[in-house]
Amino acid sequence: MDDQPASLDLTPVGSMQIECIENGPIQTNTYFALSGGEAVVIDPAWDGAELARQFALRHPGVPIRALICTHGHADHVGGVAGMRRVLGADTPYLISRTDAAFVSAAIQHMKENWGYETEDPGEPTRLLGEGDEIAFGDVRLQVLNVPGHTAGGIVLFCAATTGNVAFVGDTLFPGGHGRTDLEGGSDAEIMRSLGKMAHLMPDDTLCLIGHGPTTTIGQERAENLFMIRGLRHFER
Repeated sequence: MDDQPASLDLTPVGSMQIECIENGPIQTNTYFALSGGEAVVIDPAWDGAELARQFALRHPGVPIRALICTHGHADHVGGVAGMRRVLGADTPYLISRTDAAFVSAAIQHMKENWGYETEDPGEPTRLLGEGDEIAFGDVRLQVLNVPGHTAGGIVLFCAATTGNVAFVGDTLFPGGHGRTDLEGGSDAEIMRSLGKMAHLMPDDTLCLIGHGPTTTIGQERAENLFMIRGLRHFER
């Protein structure tokens, strides 16, 4: 990863409402982000058809503009195909360029090692990388590369009038970080990624985690020894 991280635009623009549904056998968080009468879904995890139906019941008539995956593990992409069957095959599916090539192997790995079967999401509509933006409603998500849990993990950061938010997948957990012992994982990379997040994001950024409860960058900067260690890389 580049020692000089990308910058983030911290100017608050627009408002965003976030809903979370925990789903699947390993309790993955799927996030629905709504803004200006539109929505995107971050990490459609397992039963995509049911996720789409639940959203339609809560928000009739609100279009879902994109399905975005923070990384390529099966428990974060397994609901994409089902959602697209309900929403339409033209619903965009977005993932990082690096992890797009890794998804099929990750699905097979989960089946062989844990016995969980998830559906292949198919070919991505758009491949994401550092500095890309995803606009919907009156907000935009800014993409940061955060390798370590997988080689192509990303964070989606949004500066909105309703507060700074980051969808962090499995890169960050309260007081810790995601596994690095799976294919594409790296202890050194995830340390740098945690430091990069702390370097670029304001302390009040609400971090929406792939599994379990939320945290903030400020809390992790103060208490997460892995993030503190990684931040030294950028403060030299």
